[in-house]
Amino acid sequence: MIPTSLPRIIPGEAFFLQTAFDRWRARSPFYDESHEAVAQSVRRFVEREIAPHIDRWEADGELPRELHVKAAAAGILGLGYPEEWGGHAQGFDIFHNFTQSEELARPGAGGLTASLMTHGIGLPPILAMGSDELKRRVAPAVLAGEKIISLCITEPSGGSDVAALKTRAEKRGNHWVVNGSKMFITSGMRADWLTVAVRTGGPGMGGISLFLIEADRPGVSRTRLDKMGWRCSDTAAIHFDDVELPPENMIGPENAGFLGIMRNFNSERLGMAMGCCAMARVCLEEAVLWAQQRETFGKPLVKHQSIRIKLADMARQIDATQAWTDQLAWQHREGRGQPADYAMLKVQATRMLEAVARDAAQVLGGASYITGSKVERIYREVRVNAIGGGSEEIMLDLAGRQLFGG
Repeated sequence: MIPTSLPRIIPGEAFFLQTAFDRWRARSPFYDESHEAVAQSVRRFVEREIAPHIDRWEADGELPRELHVKAAAAGILGLGYPEEWGGHAQGFDIFHNFTQSEELARPGAGGLTASLMTHGIGLPPILAMGSDELKRRVAPAVLAGEKIISLCITEPSGGSDVAALKTRAEKRGNHWVVNGSKMFITSGMRADWLTVAVRTGGPGMGGISLFLIEADRPGVSRTRLDKMGWRCSDTAAIHFDDVELPPENMIGPENAGFLGIMRNFNSERLGMAMGCCAMARVCLEEAVLWAQQRETFGKPLVKHQSIRIKLADMARQIDATQAWTDQLAWQHREGRGQPADYAMLKVQATRMLEAVARDAAQVLGGASYITGSKVERIYREVRVNAIGGGSEEIMLDLAGRQLFGG
């Protein structure tokens, strides 16, 4: 008979895999006691404010807005952002963000990080290219959790080919008028502000600009999209019908938006790689716990050689990918990364997660097919990682063109 639920980890109970990333940090040159402090702080927040509610939020199809306010008060939303806008960057680096991502992955719901931290892709273009007035208007409210901002790039006609986007903004008098549609927009239903890529010039990358669009402006409409995974992250199709914008809503110079988009993609792909490592460790943790407790043929699963080999191979793939992720994070921090690296790492990380989630499901057997296990939820979410932020095929072609020509 197939059990309908998995053994649950009791907070504070010591299991080998539960501290895997803690031990990784202790042996790594990239982490120190300040990263440990971040881990413990975020862990307490997750246990108190997220873990008891995540199943309900998955069923509801979105996160409560008050979670953003609580996460801001806990220092989670502002980590790595300038103090002048309400963040805290002094003494923090990308490895603190990695540590935070690891802790936010513990509930085993990718939609949590995607939606709670959606400002991680919506806000950077404003901070990098926007006017001081635009930064003052947007950044403090977002980092305080009072407002939600989304990034709108993908369109119904295409995603990875950003240079071919069709949503257009035309100058009419002293205003810009936007028409078009965006698709698969994370936090799109709850967002107060939208960072939107539009065409203001001719074809290709040189004709793209970025605008901030208030979601309640006349002409903006939104349609909720149901999904296979990331269920607690609301996703929307967004339509712009003669949406009027003042010139001060443009982010950066006219027709210079493509550079901001590409710069955003590199950090987004690095963050996705770390998220895949964290979710893979959650899968391994559940598989180990199940193998230690489930008995077949008179002994625990973990006593079977074939299961031990599978678990060890999962750990091998995770550690190898984490090492590459940390190395590229260091290059990113030092300004030594190149687009091909981010692209190939994303493919490595998403394929690793898919393999680990599959093997974890094999260890759990029928229990992995029943709603309620983290493995079941993560297994449904592997495809969004392989597609979002640039598909595998696009990533490998990008790397190939940069490294080998053509």
